[in-house]
Amino acid sequence: MSLSIGICGAGIGGLSAAIALRQAGHTVRVFEKTAAFNRVGADINLTPNAVFALDRLGVGSILRENAARPTFRISRDGETGEETSRLPMSSAAEEKYGAPQLTIHRADLLDALRAQLPTDVISFDKEATGLVQQENAATITFADGNDARFDLVVAADGIHSAIRTALWGPDAPKYTGMVSYRGTFPRMQANGLPDLDAFTKWWGEIPEKQIVVFPLTLGKEIFVFATLPQEDWSEEGWTLPGEVADLQKAYANFHPDARALLDKLTEVTRSALHVRAPMAQWADGCATLLGDAAHPMVPFMAQGACMAIEDAVVLARALNGSSTGMLATALAHYEAERKPRTARVQESSLANDWLKKGSNADWVYGYDAWSTPLN
Repeated sequence: MSLSIGICGAGIGGLSAAIALRQAGHTVRVFEKTAAFNRVGADINLTPNAVFALDRLGVGSILRENAARPTFRISRDGETGEETSRLPMSSAAEEKYGAPQLTIHRADLLDALRAQLPTDVISFDKEATGLVQQENAATITFADGNDARFDLVVAADGIHSAIRTALWGPDAPKYTGMVSYRGTFPRMQANGLPDLDAFTKWWGEIPEKQIVVFPLTLGKEIFVFATLPQEDWSEEGWTLPGEVADLQKAYANFHPDARALLDKLTEVTRSALHVRAPMAQWADGCATLLGDAAHPMVPFMAQGACMAIEDAVVLARALNGSSTGMLATALAHYEAERKPRTARVQESSLANDWLKKGSNADWVYGYDAWSTPLN
């Protein structure tokens, strides 16, 4: 049995869902509001749970051609440099969890996912503005005045999801009081600094101050992520140019090795960090949510993209063999499996103490989206 499925959003979650749903035998269309894919964004940290899921989607080998494989997941005290946690990754993670951690440019991941889909599956310059429910169908309305009807609509259109608003009404994500800074520099400029092949987090004296560093592009680049407290965010735009000097000044009390990493940056972007509380319900009628549309989270566990990929696989499994008459039951199975896990990750990420001192990551990294029971 086959469903016609419309997916709003051609990001990581939307494209992963399109591949998984096509593998399950469904007819899929993806609608993306931008006019074309551009090489925007920077890092994506794919932990073993996500890489394991992606391997079965057929993109794992392609990702490994461009990604770095961090050797360890390390925590250090920001001021003293004392190591407080070390988790073996790379081959050790592959042996334990069935897949390694991969760190990669977001555009390279999107390219790999897009290559698994026929070109006519994705329609660009199609901004979803709303949803109209009918009996056994749902119709997406678009900014260009057109619409499209499907057996099922999947909202993978991010934290500002128009489909989510159509289903549950308008609301606003909560500003966390933190601003993130992101930048990269060539690895060759940092020779002599320790652990450049590892994923390292430097923890500050307050939760709002932290530096995360890891390799990209087969280790040829080093990515730096840092956060600072800021009382409000009233500026237009969610990602804006930042000042490297402001970052360096704010971290003047950090260990020399951490400061040396910031000194290598020549430019950074800054973004406000927003969250929503876990939702009580994802599905309504012939529509459901996926990824940031359902469970946006701060990046302190590096699980935003990973949760969207897991969602995609579990949704496809729940819909395997489903017809329109079975849709409500299938969506209930999807939601029942995914809501508790994503809520726990949302809350744990916001608490911002993940692997600060302990080193057991099994409940996150050991999750198998392809075989977890669906009740």
